Amino acid sequence: MSTAPLPLTETDPAPWWKGAVIYQIYPRSFADANGDGVGDLPGITQRLGHIADLGVDAIWISPFFTSPMRDFGYDIADFCGVDPVFGTIEDFDALVARAHDLGLRVMIDQVYSHASDQHPWFAESRSSRDNPKADWFVWADPKPDGSPPSNWQSVFGGPAWQWDARRGQYYLHNFLVEQPDLNLHNPEVQEAILGVARFWLERGVDGFRLDALNFAMHDPQLRDNPPLPPSNRARSRPFDFQDKIHNQSHPNIPAFIERLAGEMRSYGAVFSMAEVGGDHWAREMALYTEGNRRLDSAYGFNFLYADKLTPGLVVDALSVWPDAADRGWPSWAFENHDAPRAISRWTTPEHAAGFARMKMLLLLSLRGNAILYQGEELGLTQVDIPFEKLVDP
Repeated sequence: MSTAPLPLTETDPAPWWKGAVIYQIYPRSFADANGDGVGDLPGITQRLGHIADLGVDAIWISPFFTSPMRDFGYDIADFCGVDPVFGTIEDFDALVARAHDLGLRVMIDQVYSHASDQHPWFAESRSSRDNPKADWFVWADPKPDGSPPSNWQSVFGGPAWQWDARRGQYYLHNFLVEQPDLNLHNPEVQEAILGVARFWLERGVDGFRLDALNFAMHDPQLRDNPPLPPSNRARSRPFDFQDKIHNQSHPNIPAFIERLAGEMRSYGAVFSMAEVGGDHWAREMALYTEGNRRLDSAYGFNFLYADKLTPGLVVDALSVWPDAADRGWPSWAFENHDAPRAISRWTTPEHAAGFARMKMLLLLSLRGNAILYQGEELGLTQVDIPFEKLVDP
């Protein structure tokens, strides 16, 4: 068995990922090998034969890294470690080897915009204003009245700034308080992140899905975000009322992308795919995949958050990706870990079986890559769990 990335053959007319079908696995809920009630890496390995039989080209595994699980693994305390709830690094190596034996490529999530507040980097950074990692995260003094440095809002509600008494400063967290933002303007941080990428590529990983990439850099001047104009769109968070042009979408992100993409391509036929959300998703997906020095593909939330499937929705989504040599290659997802099952959003129970087939036909007919979420091939619907039984980490 081999953990080396699968090579292209001389007869391949295009990269393996162009037109690929990618099967997303959320480890916690996929397959539990040791019977503790939580899915794990050995559980995935045991089910790879089923996935290969579907005829897909690759699997994408959501975070399995060491984490306090405040955001189900997207708050990472060790970018190169496997959380014990999911197994060991040896379990991961065995998974990659088995997948490659079956002809499956392996993609994993990479989160480069933030870390966990339990990460050793952050522990050192917050310890003083002059330690070696003092500038590895985004710190800022309060305004004269003690309020946060800017009006930036968190995706998950409330201000995007948290006061830290140890440093006597605020730190930026675009997501949870427990997810401080990395300062990717710092060359040392960029090099550390590239080191993380190399670690996984050297273990035979064939591609990365890059989480929340448009949050990777902020405006160093900490300017306030302007308000969005009035809209008929439902908005429930302060975050939704701002035009997020300063806490995300920084113009230096493409330069970092080029560094990352160059590093990845040095390992051969490795695939890079960005997740891009927000108000400027169309512009940013085009920007991040422009030319041949940036990412291979990107996807947004066009279909994932849509309450209805309409012809206009499909037309609008396709219009973002003209068939041009200098434009990136699209990837499409109707379902994932962030959104309810599409069948439950888009049809009624009496039409579910036929709609599931039609939905799959549409997904596979779109120009680009198709991403299937675990169980989507079975036509699964959204599970209705009573509110009092819901568990939030």
